[in-house]
Amino acid sequence: MSAAVQELLTILDLEPLEVNLFRGRSPQVGWQRVFGGQVIGQALVAACRTVENRLAHSMHAYFILPGDPKVPIIYDVERIRDGKSFTTRHVKAIQHGQPIFSMSVSFHNDEGGFEHQAKMPDVPGPEELPSETDVRERILPMMPDPVRRYYERERPIELRPVEYARYLGKKIEDGKFNVWIRTTGTLPDDPAIHQCVLAYASDMTLLDTALVPHGRTLFEKDLMGASLDHALWLHRPFRADDWLLYAQDSPNLHGARGFSRGLIFKRDGTLVASVAQEGLVRQRHL
Repeated sequence: MSAAVQELLTILDLEPLEVNLFRGRSPQVGWQRVFGGQVIGQALVAACRTVENRLAHSMHAYFILPGDPKVPIIYDVERIRDGKSFTTRHVKAIQHGQPIFSMSVSFHNDEGGFEHQAKMPDVPGPEELPSETDVRERILPMMPDPVRRYYERERPIELRPVEYARYLGKKIEDGKFNVWIRTTGTLPDDPAIHQCVLAYASDMTLLDTALVPHGRTLFEKDLMGASLDHALWLHRPFRADDWLLYAQDSPNLHGARGFSRGLIFKRDGTLVASVAQEGLVRQRHL
């Protein structure tokens, strides 16, 4: 297991403080605020710790205040409902005595019934795209400094963008952004861990997709972005340490708020999750 994946699992392993109360920490990597995916993942872990024999199927979250990476985050879980088929939890993340994040999570028994799903886009597989080594050797020297610094760090999630040329200034005409994702090491077999890791990863590229139609990226110094809300639906079993295609687009950007959505597929075309997010996209006045 890579050191970055082990660190991610450690971050997701919350400390129990009291019934329904947990404490999480942030990695000390010099960020000015807590990564939104971290709070989503930790909040889902907190909710899962209060539910037995059911997996999450949906979560809806709001980012209220920027998180402070220097201090722990307290997760307070409210047990809304324990029904025959569904379980509902509400999680509040607290720092400095104030809520910084709020999320509702629903859990469901596995049931049979009708089935259909969207078709996976026809895109090159991960092996046909530049690997992490290729990116470092051939592409990083041509990328802007913020993008280069991001890819040079050891990360728990490997990204292989299909439209990686957008980081070199190419405009993607249809505005779609497809990224293969997986952890950089093997995860434990517990399905809930894979759900929490995917929740973490689902926030990594989605907001930036709002700038694809404009040929821009949030890595640029004169742009800033922040997640406002985040919704994730989990449809079918998967492993987050196997390649998953994150197919993203952005139907709307207006009033400094970008709306992006994504479908996540296994390599065999099985749709495993859907994501939607609205985020703040502002131009800085340097």
